[in-house]
Amino acid sequence: MERALARRDFLRFTGALGAAGAISASLGACTGPPSTIDPGGGRGGGGMTDITAVIGYGNDGSWDPTMTASAFGMAGNNHIYEGLLDTDPITRAPYPALATALPIDQTATTWQFTLRDGAVWHDGEPVTAEDVVFTFERILDAEANPLTRSFFVTWLAEVRALDERSVELEFRFPFPDAAPRLTIAKIMPRHVFSREGAWDDAAGGFALGSGPYRQAAHTPKSNTVFEAFDGYNGPRPPTFRTMNWLSVIDAAPRVARISGGSADAQIADNIPYANVEQLRGDGLEVAGGAGMNHLFLMFNTNNPPFDDVRVRQALFHAIDTEQIVDVALRGNGRPATSFLNEDHPAHRPAATVYTYDPERARQLLDEAGVGDLNLTLMSVNVSWAVDCLPTIKECWDAIGVRTTLEPQETSALFAKMDQDQDYQVVAAVSNPNQFGLDPDLILRYNYTAGGTWMAYTGWDTTEEAAELFAMMDRATEEPDPDRKLELVHEYLDVIAEQAVLYPVVHNALLTAWDPDRIVGVRAQPYPGINLLQARARASS
Repeated sequence: MERALARRDFLRFTGALGAAGAISASLGACTGPPSTIDPGGGRGGGGMTDITAVIGYGNDGSWDPTMTASAFGMAGNNHIYEGLLDTDPITRAPYPALATALPIDQTATTWQFTLRDGAVWHDGEPVTAEDVVFTFERILDAEANPLTRSFFVTWLAEVRALDERSVELEFRFPFPDAAPRLTIAKIMPRHVFSREGAWDDAAGGFALGSGPYRQAAHTPKSNTVFEAFDGYNGPRPPTFRTMNWLSVIDAAPRVARISGGSADAQIADNIPYANVEQLRGDGLEVAGGAGMNHLFLMFNTNNPPFDDVRVRQALFHAIDTEQIVDVALRGNGRPATSFLNEDHPAHRPAATVYTYDPERARQLLDEAGVGDLNLTLMSVNVSWAVDCLPTIKECWDAIGVRTTLEPQETSALFAKMDQDQDYQVVAAVSNPNQFGLDPDLILRYNYTAGGTWMAYTGWDTTEEAAELFAMMDRATEEPDPDRKLELVHEYLDVIAEQAVLYPVVHNALLTAWDPDRIVGVRAQPYPGINLLQARARASS
């Protein structure tokens, strides 16, 4: 029962389940209606304007920063909330946000931070050390077990208030990677989110932080409106008076909102590869990058024969990943050679690389005694992922595995998995780079004992899983960077060999914007947008 509840929560925080209705008028109590916002206010310079953005993901997932993996929610929260430290969206270098300075000694086992003088919440209340303690108590709470817990619990022992504006973090061991990881811990107001039902409100889309923009309106499956917060005194002030982010899942209408004579948006993410040249021909900038974005396969090891590693390996070897890159991704991707993408600093090819080898696939199936396999591949309906499915089916059919494709809305997919434990193989998309870059963080998003993804695979109670988790813990605690990297590569080899949840291809994500209307945009290689350093182009 506990795992079923966790999976239902997972649907909510990834955006698979819709929020019930628009957010209530409690948002209006923050800083007043739009008419009270000074168009030249804040420290973003005079003449702030409005911006419309088109986001290719749903806005109806959780906006609770401790739980969400929603692309829309996480991108929005980066404009609403602050961490003690935040990171640059591209380099991921940490900088002081609510805190006044970076830690001096990043190898120390206690870090102290002083909060920025004059920082206030969007309802006008001051930010205090108790808010910081409250946030980390939520993150580390074993009973609540929020998504972010796996990113902190191995190394962070306690957070305590020293006085009204100072806090101390106590580590279990030196952990220099804590600096960029603290951006995940968006500090939340205790007086708001400690009340009964507040976490459910956050899951439903309510957000109230201390960042440069406040959430002014939120209509699930439609749009979210942000307003410049004139009480913000931090390092990255608002540069737009209002931001209207539209949630447009389908590719064609998303492209239409930013191109052609009727275009009403200045920027859009998740650009289809087929439209790149068209948009550039219309004078738009189109950019992005390769990152951890990937299509992965996840096997239900409670359902034979997928408990046999040879069967899982056979199905990976049978896929012509080069054809997927050429046809479905139009060259905007690479076959996976490790769980990490090839541009990652810690990447090296895993000991097991699933090159296209149908003969090897047939041999592995023979060794496993599997000669007549009917397989249903369930999948999310993300457009670029659906484009990859025909090649997978063609390849599996070619080795005698009769394959039925079932792409469907994410909510339907996971609801079906919860209701029927006989599912076989699932194809879905993911990008842990939303949280950060270090390998420990990336792998713990998927490979955590008792975690949601591992519960779906049914593999995390096996001896092999226990050995893997122990290897991951040793790498986390290793103080020597070179030895840590060796340990990371060792457990990446295990993950590749076991092929329980593993990428097929890594692909680039593209963003398009009108350079005649906005400048300072930096396209990120993970879902969503970041407009904290963008601004309207000055009229000539």
